[in-house]
Amino acid sequence: MAKKLNAQAQRDDQQLTDAVRASARQIWQAGLGAFAKAQEEGGRAFSQLVRDGSELQARAGAQADDIGHQSDRPWDKLEQVFEERVARALASMGAPTREEVLALNRRLEELSRQVAELTEQAAGPPPP
Repeated sequence: MAKKLNAQAQRDDQQLTDAVRASARQIWQAGLGAFAKAQEEGGRAFSQLVRDGSELQARAGAQADDIGHQSDRPWDKLEQVFEERVARALASMGAPTREEVLALNRRLEELSRQVAELTEQAAGPPPP
């Protein structure tokens, strides 16, 4: 009897996981579609989408919290998968990573320092 209950619980967990993944995929695709639409239609449509998304998030937030408390499965894994997919999508669009931006900032600071030193050297010593 315990094995049957455990097997049913595992199936229920898997169904919930599958449903959440499918929902996350649809949300991601809807977000990409909304972004494309916003680019086409301009700022007014984008602002409306932000308002609509905020309202939906407020309504769905309570439901997501309820599901999270009912499930023993950690939401961290889903969040990690989502973040990895977003990172891959950004990389495929050619967006720089955080590390690349930080490296570029360090290089820019170094070059600025070198330019300042060279400018001082070219100007020579200040007149007495």
